[in-house]
Amino acid sequence: MSVEKLTLVQQRVPQEPTAWPHQVGVIPSRAQSFQHRAEAERLRAAVEGGGTAVLSQVLTGMGGVGKTQLAADYARAAWEGGGLDVLVWVTASASSPVVAGYAQAGVELCRADPDTPEKAAKKFLAWLAPKAGQRPCRWLIVLDGVADPADLVVNPDDPENRYSLWPPASPYGRTLVTTRRRDAALFGEGRHRIDIGLFTEAEAVAYLTTSLAVQGRVEPVDQLTALASDLGYLPLALSQAAAYLIDSGLGTAAYRDLLANRATTLAAAAPERLPDDQAVALAAAWSLSIDRADQLRPVGLARPMLQLAALLDPHGIPQDILTSQPALAHFAQHCFRTGSPSARRLRWWPGKRQRSPAQATREQAVGALRALHRLSLIDHTPDTRHQEVRVHQLIQRATRDTLTPEAFDQLARTAADALVDSWPDVEREAALGQALRANTTALTHSAEEALFRPEPHAVLYRAGESFVDSNQGTAARDYFESLAAAACRHLGSNHVYTLASRHNLAHCQGMAGDASGAVAAFAELLPDYVRVRGPDDPATLDVRYQYANWMGEAGDLSGAAAAFAELLPDHVRVLGPDDPDTLGVRCQSARWKGEAGDPSGAAAAFAELLPDYVRVRGPDDPTTLGVRYQSATWRGEAGDPSGAADAFEQLVGTMMRVLGLNDPSTQITLLHMAHWRDQAGDASLMGAVTDAFTLQTEAKARELGLNDSQAHAVPNADSWLKKAVAVMTLTEMLDEQNRALGSDHFDTLASRRNLAFLRGDTGDPSGAVAAFAELLPDYVRVLGPDDPNTLDVRYECARWKGEAGDPSGAVAAFAELLPDYVRVLGPDDPNTLRVRFQCARWKGEAGDPAAAADAFEQLLPDGERVLGPMHPLVFATRSTLQRWRE
Repeated sequence: MSVEKLTLVQQRVPQEPTAWPHQVGVIPSRAQSFQHRAEAERLRAAVEGGGTAVLSQVLTGMGGVGKTQLAADYARAAWEGGGLDVLVWVTASASSPVVAGYAQAGVELCRADPDTPEKAAKKFLAWLAPKAGQRPCRWLIVLDGVADPADLVVNPDDPENRYSLWPPASPYGRTLVTTRRRDAALFGEGRHRIDIGLFTEAEAVAYLTTSLAVQGRVEPVDQLTALASDLGYLPLALSQAAAYLIDSGLGTAAYRDLLANRATTLAAAAPERLPDDQAVALAAAWSLSIDRADQLRPVGLARPMLQLAALLDPHGIPQDILTSQPALAHFAQHCFRTGSPSARRLRWWPGKRQRSPAQATREQAVGALRALHRLSLIDHTPDTRHQEVRVHQLIQRATRDTLTPEAFDQLARTAADALVDSWPDVEREAALGQALRANTTALTHSAEEALFRPEPHAVLYRAGESFVDSNQGTAARDYFESLAAAACRHLGSNHVYTLASRHNLAHCQGMAGDASGAVAAFAELLPDYVRVRGPDDPATLDVRYQYANWMGEAGDLSGAAAAFAELLPDHVRVLGPDDPDTLGVRCQSARWKGEAGDPSGAAAAFAELLPDYVRVRGPDDPTTLGVRYQSATWRGEAGDPSGAADAFEQLVGTMMRVLGLNDPSTQITLLHMAHWRDQAGDASLMGAVTDAFTLQTEAKARELGLNDSQAHAVPNADSWLKKAVAVMTLTEMLDEQNRALGSDHFDTLASRRNLAFLRGDTGDPSGAVAAFAELLPDYVRVLGPDDPNTLDVRYECARWKGEAGDPSGAVAAFAELLPDYVRVLGPDDPNTLRVRFQCARWKGEAGDPAAAADAFEQLLPDGERVLGPMHPLVFATRSTLQRWRE
C-alpha cells in the first residue's frame, strides 16, 4: 500500500504565562495641556470608595467631553502607582475588538490558544475570577468607547453559546467603561455611573491659555473666555480650536469671527492635522452616534428630531414644541421615506386612489427623543414640568451643516409652525413664555432669512406679543427694535410688515416708560404710513390714534385733546359713526378734554356718547358700562355732585345685575356713589357703605396682617374706607389672577405690589418692607433686574424701610439703587430725580443734615432744568433744602 499524500499537523506549543505585572493594549497618550478636572477626583473616589471594592465604573457623556482621557489618566496613575498586577486596555467599538483584546490577554496570561479567539477570550474571563489557593491578581480592565450595550454580549440569539464580555465580579478586580450610551443595560447591579460633563469656564480658559503658551502665543483673557463660551466649553472643540489658532497664526478674535459667520461650517474651522492623536474632526464627532440613534425604535426618527432641535434654543426646548402637530407632520415624511414599521410603501397604477402616508404619533416623537438621549446627543428630562430638551450648541451646528439650503429653510418654517402651535392663547406660566420666546430668538438667529420668505412668519410677531402680554415693556421695545431692523433688511423700509414693526416698537417705547419717545416715534412714523398706505387707511388712522394717546401720557393734555378732536371727523368719514374704533376715538377725545382742564366739556361729550354706545354695543357691554362710569365721574368733577351720585346709583344697579355685588368693579362704583353723595352733603350713604363692607374688609385686612388698631388709627373714615375696599378688591383680584393667569403673570405681580403698598399706607411700614422684599426676587426673575417695574419695587422697598424706622437702611438702599436708575433710565429721567430726592431726604432723617442739604442743593438745579421751577418735586426740594439748612 502506497501513501500518495501525507499531511502533517504541527500543534502550537502553548507559551508560558507572562510574569506580572503585565499590560495588554496601549493606553492612549496624555493629551497636550491635559486639565485636571473634578471628574477625575469623582472617579477615584468612586473606584476606590474608601477601601471598598467597586466592581465597575461607567463613564458616560456626549462625544468630545474627554471620557477617554479621564479613563487613561486613572489607568496610568493606577499602573504607575504599583497598585495593579494586570492592566488590559480594550477599544470596545464593537464585539470583535473586545473579543480580540480578551483573547490577546488570554494568550499572554493564561496559555490560551491564539487560533481560537472566542475560546481564548472565555478562558481569560474565567481566569479573572479569583481561585481558592491561588495568588490573587489585582486587575483593571478598561473598555473604551462602548458603542452599544449589545456589543458586550456574544451570540445573544444562541442560548447555548451566549456569554457576556463583562469581566466577572472580583474583590481584586475593577472594570472601567467609557461610553456615550445611557441605556439601562449598562448600569446594572454593581456598576456605578459617572456622568462626564463639559469643562468649567475656568478649566476651558486654562486649557486654551496653556495650549497656546506652549507655542509662545499669548491671547487676551477676555477673548479666550469668549471663545470658550462660543465653543460651549467642549474639550474636543477647544483642543481643535487651539490647534487651528497655532497652525493658521490667526488671532482669537479673528477665529471667533470665522466661527460666527453662518456660512462657515465646523469642518472649515478645523485644523488640517488633528492634535493629540484624535481620530475625527469635530464636525464628524457625532455622526456615528446619530446613525446608531436613527436605528433605534422608532427607526428613522432620531435624525429628523435632532435636525428640528438643532434650530431651537440649546438651553431648553419644551417637549411640546417637538411633539406638536407641525413637528409630527414633518416626522411623518421621514417615517414614509425610511420604510419604518409605522409606514407603508404605496403602490401606484392608473386610477388607483392613493392614501397619504401614516402620521407620526406623539409616542414615536418621544421615542426619538429617548433614543437621542440614550446616545448622549441630547439631554431629555421627562420628569420636569415641560420635559425640556437640551442640545449642545456644537451638535446643533454640526447637524445644521448637513442640511441643504432648501431642507434648512423648510425645517426652519416647520420649527416656526411648531412654536406657534405650542404657544398658549393666555400665558399663565412665565417660565413657559420665557422658554418659547428664547426658542424663537434662537430660531431667528440661525434662520432669520427663512422666516421672512416668502412672507414673514407669524412666530415673529407672536414672540413680541408675548413680551407685551407679560408687560415687559423694555424687553418688548428691544425685541421690536430688532424685528423692525430685520424687516427693513429683508423686505424694505416701505413694506407693510416693516411699518407694523415700527408701530409696535413705538408703542413699546411708551410701555417701557418713555412716553415722550413714543410720541417722537409715532410722529416720525406717521408720514411713512400716509405715503405708503394712504391717509384714509385704517392702519394710518390707528397711528394717529396712538400718537394722540401717547401725547397725553407724555403730559401734553391739551395736545392730546386737540389731536383726538382732529382725528374724529376722519374716523367718522372713513369707518362710519358706529364703528367701534370711531366710538373709541370719541371716548378718548372726551377723556383728554377733561384731563386738560375742561371737565364740563368732558361731561357733555360723554353724555352725548353714551346713547350711541348703548345702541351699538348694548346696555350691558363692559365698554358701555365704562362710558357710564366716565360720564358720571366727569359730571361730578364739573360741579354736579348730586347728578354724579344719581348716575353712579343707576350704574351700581346695572353692575349688580350684570356682575354681582362681589365684583371689584361693582364695589369701586359703589364707593364712588357714596363719595359723590357725601360731596353733595348726604353723609348717611357713606356710613351705610361703611357698615356694609366693615366685616368683609376687616377680614381681608387681617389676612394681610393689618390689625384693628391699625385700621382705626386712620383718622379719615372715608380714606380708610377707600383703602379697605382697595385691600378687599385687590386681594380678591389676586386670588383670581393666581388661578387664571398664574403667579408669575405681570398683572398678578402688580396686584401684589399694590397690596404691599397698601400695607404700608394703612399703618404697617414694616409689613410693607417685608412684602416688597418678598416680591423683589420674583420681579427680578420674571422681568429682569433692569426693568423699570423692578426698579420701582426696589424704590418702594427702600422708602418703606425708612418709614419703618430705619433711615440708615433707607439711605444705603437708595444709594445702591441710584446708579441703576441712572444707567437704565438716564440721569435726567424724572424717576431718577425722585430717587435722588429720597436719598437726600433719608440722609437728613438718619442724622446727617449737612449731607442732606448738600444733596438737595445739587438736586435743585437739575430738577428746575428738567421739570421746571413749579414742578411739585422741585417745590418739595426747595422747601426741604431750607429745612435741612436750618
